[in-house]
Amino acid sequence: MRTIAEINDKISRKQAVVLTAEELKARVAEVGVTKVAKEVDVITTGTFEPMESSGAILNLGHTDPPIKIRRCWLDGVPAYSGFGAVDLYLGASCAVEAMDGEEVRERGGGHVIEDLIAGKAVHIRAQGQVTDCYPRATFETTITRETINQFYLFNPRNLYQNFIVGVNGGDRPLYTYLGPLQPRLGNAVYSNPGAISPLLNDPDLQLVGIGTRIFLGGGVGYVAGEGTQHFPLQKRLPNRTPIGPAATLALIGDAKQMDARWVRGCYFKSYGPSLMLGVGVPFPVLNEEVVARCAIQDKDLVAPVVDFSIPRRVRPTFGLVSYAQLKSGRITIEGKTVRVAPLASVFFSRQVAVELKQWIEAGDFTLTEPVASIEMQRSFLPQDRWTQF
Repeated sequence: MRTIAEINDKISRKQAVVLTAEELKARVAEVGVTKVAKEVDVITTGTFEPMESSGAILNLGHTDPPIKIRRCWLDGVPAYSGFGAVDLYLGASCAVEAMDGEEVRERGGGHVIEDLIAGKAVHIRAQGQVTDCYPRATFETTITRETINQFYLFNPRNLYQNFIVGVNGGDRPLYTYLGPLQPRLGNAVYSNPGAISPLLNDPDLQLVGIGTRIFLGGGVGYVAGEGTQHFPLQKRLPNRTPIGPAATLALIGDAKQMDARWVRGCYFKSYGPSLMLGVGVPFPVLNEEVVARCAIQDKDLVAPVVDFSIPRRVRPTFGLVSYAQLKSGRITIEGKTVRVAPLASVFFSRQVAVELKQWIEAGDFTLTEPVASIEMQRSFLPQDRWTQF
């Protein structure tokens, strides 16, 4: 029906019709897929959830005399310095290191990234490898996003296409990457916003590929490739949506353009720091199939209920539940009613889709043709498949 070039022409003339995924689903329920496909040019999706496989690349600029940094801390959080002399990678889930006599703070790389994006000053302390061309041994100063060269997010694994529901069938509290899980099935936590989540609206990644332009942290980002632990061969329902963790994407974007509203450091008790991140993906309405896929409802999507009390890579499950059940606030496990809470913010996920819609309607954001597709035949290789010594 349309091409991306035709849609972009309408965007440039501020004539594109854009609906959020939520608006699209409601419109399809009113008038059907065929009519909506003729009316709408772009569908926006969004999520705001913890994405701990994220981090920032920073280039500090050279000192005088120059230093070849080999150990470095940003506000007490270690940064990886095994690139060039003053290139750093700050992982979102790296925890602050306590100095002698200093109280350990519930803080990590995600908080430092948020502070830099917000324009705050960050203390840096570095130790160098002394060489003839890099004679300086130590360096200490404060930096902001304005006083360094490159500052961009490069996130190896974002946008899980689906995830699990965590519960605890044991007899003591557990502190997990989903937050606290109370014993004896005291609560359940899920981390995906369901039917408004980007990749559940494009289950076979037909619209998303390498080079796709996206909303990332309040700025413009791009899909860099498949994410780590990408597992598109996950079992799927007849509607092609996966029944558990499946596809993931690696993302990249200029952090100097981002907004701290959409990039927030967080901390999980007795687990560690992470990063809450807003990501939005626009889908061009190229044909009716796009609309049909995006019309998916929470009742048509499922996730597995996984028992974290079993300390194994493959844990037992209590079966599948729909996102409609999860969003009701209660699910039933073996005859017991269990209260449920989302780790993702459904409110902010909606707001990501709304903001991206506004960018497109204003002509400030156009769509891109992927330069290559994401591999959809990738198997998942656990480490215990190999010989152990």
